Amino acid sequence: MISPPKAYENISFLNSAYCRPVRLQLEYLHPEVTMQEEGVKSTIVLFGSARIPSPETAADCKNPKLAELVPYYEEARKFAAIVSTTCQTNHECEYVVVTGGGGGIMEAGNRGANEAGCKSISLNIQLPFEQEANPYVTPELNFEFHYFHMRKMHFLQRAKAVVIFPGGFGTFDELFEALTLIQTKKINPMPVILFDAGHWKKLINWEYLAECGLISPNDLDIITFCDKAEDAWKVITDYYA
Repeated sequence: MISPPKAYENISFLNSAYCRPVRLQLEYLHPEVTMQEEGVKSTIVLFGSARIPSPETAADCKNPKLAELVPYYEEARKFAAIVSTTCQTNHECEYVVVTGGGGGIMEAGNRGANEAGCKSISLNIQLPFEQEANPYVTPELNFEFHYFHMRKMHFLQRAKAVVIFPGGFGTFDELFEALTLIQTKKINPMPVILFDAGHWKKLINWEYLAECGLISPNDLDIITFCDKAEDAWKVITDYYA
């Protein structure tokens, strides 16, 4: 008689609704333990669209407006290289770049760190149309999530700054999640840097929100606008000086 599988080896059972609490715990524990083992002390979060092309793929982009956004890719790549080369040592890694692990701006962030010979993190998510992990992620720090809220928690758990490039719904979600948590003091204050001022002020009238009393005028101080990688890095270093 064949013995039944042990509960922790029963994949069907583990994937059932009954085991959702167990899966949530595992999505917390696995990245947390791995980052400790890899010496990750703190992170810089880099958000932005997966659709912005790299310089190598811009010519194949069928949307000319999207192709014009290639400079954002290059600034994200440069920023990640600056952060990584400045802050990582062999044993303890401060300000490790963490992205969503996909293409576009996320790829640029992991690529900049990789080209500098440094570690970077991917917090990927199972989606119906995107996204496979880009090839520049440090293999030991490549994670895939099922639950958005667990992924978001890991993004901000070690974060010392959030740097946000143009993006779509997902980027907006990540931006306002960070702003809300800082505003309500659920997480420690940190720089929230938006690339670039013209783009974001065209999308959102931030001052109007304060004028209407929907946010406090002081809430606007959470946000800093930058156009260049070097300027964004200076904002972070000045903040923690």
